[in-house]
Amino acid sequence: MKTSSVLTLHAEIDWLQQVIDQVIRSYLLQEGHEKNWQDIPLPDLDANDTPYAQKVNEWNLDVYGRMAMALVLTPHIRPEMLDVFFGKNAIYDRGFTEFGGLIDKNHSGFLPTGQTLCFLITATSPDKRIEVMKILGNSSVLIKEQVVVLAEMESHVPGYSGALSMPDRWLHYFLTGEELRLEHSASFPAQIITTNLEWEDVVLDHLVMDQVQEIITWLQHGSTLLNDWGLLKKIKPGYRALFFGPPGTGKTLTATLLGKVSGRDVYKIDLSMIVSKYIGETEKNLSKVFDIAQHKNWILFFDEADALFGKRTATNSSNDRHANQQTAYLLQRIEDFPGVVILASNLKANMDEAFTRRFQSVIHFAMPDPEERLQLWKQAFSGPCVLHAEIDLDEIAGEYEIAGGSITNVLRYCALSAIRRNDFVVTKAELLRALKNEFKKENKLLSIAG
Repeated sequence: MKTSSVLTLHAEIDWLQQVIDQVIRSYLLQEGHEKNWQDIPLPDLDANDTPYAQKVNEWNLDVYGRMAMALVLTPHIRPEMLDVFFGKNAIYDRGFTEFGGLIDKNHSGFLPTGQTLCFLITATSPDKRIEVMKILGNSSVLIKEQVVVLAEMESHVPGYSGALSMPDRWLHYFLTGEELRLEHSASFPAQIITTNLEWEDVVLDHLVMDQVQEIITWLQHGSTLLNDWGLLKKIKPGYRALFFGPPGTGKTLTATLLGKVSGRDVYKIDLSMIVSKYIGETEKNLSKVFDIAQHKNWILFFDEADALFGKRTATNSSNDRHANQQTAYLLQRIEDFPGVVILASNLKANMDEAFTRRFQSVIHFAMPDPEERLQLWKQAFSGPCVLHAEIDLDEIAGEYEIAGGSITNVLRYCALSAIRRNDFVVTKAELLRALKNEFKKENKLLSIAG
């Protein structure tokens, strides 16, 4: 019989309520203070098949991790249970500082902080503070997975004063078993990218496709190679690839199609939210992505990767030394990541050689040749929007060196021009104007009559 997720969470909160009552009794020397909260039995989750129990068992959480989980669940499910922390200190006629907690203007109940968890664990055993540090430290699975989030505080405020919370996506998962996609935010500076296109819509050199096929093979059989074939002893898990070449040549599209063909989400890293001028912040921001992705079956895609993984410089100043340390850190994170990482750059020469040496694939997405351009033009205008009979596509493809992404832009411009005329047919003048616009974007002059 399937166990109820709601009942499982309530049982966990029932246990926490008993723990809180006993800790407060022991701390304030009330009746029954001689008992130990650690003697209160935890709910048995061994034979429990709920999402919550599965994660507790998967992460092998101890009693302190279970306490942290129950504490951040309580405001969502039984907020009144934490009202006990509103008790006043009779000596000072104010709340107990050691209880931590805060009240939000939009919530009348008690919201736990890191200090609340610290109090529960250390009130009768100060030496257990090390357990708090483990739970709320950067290496904690609860922190890495962002199941438990400790809000950051200004430098002059004790760190555990920050609110301790559980994101809605994890609450939703524990209640329903459904995983919600992560939203692009400061705590997760990445967004999912998808495409409606298929492999037949991509025009790539056959040598490039051979290299792409190697990545597909890894996505399909990498786990078998590492585990069943025993190669885990000899090679690191994960796959690292560099796509380089001019804009519009299919780097991003190929990354999204790799996700599509393998049934994996592709997350494009938002470098504008990653890169920081402040020492240590870039590494910290990037860690947020890698820590969350560590246990996911994702493909991470870094576009314009030069901003993060560019060449190291001579160490002539402290800034140079910091930049080199940052690059070394990023290299280590990529090497240790067990999933697939794809970096994209316009020029291979911009990338630090330490990265490229460790990539399994370095793929050059060159500008399409005339034959490939002709195929791209035909594919672009194969739908309702068609070209006028006077337009010679062989001539257009041969004369104008342009990438697939730019041809798509031309299609968009021409389709809008035609629809304004209540027509489906694109004139030669419209096509040439669209081409001229695309060349202007790259500061190229194109003299076209008409």
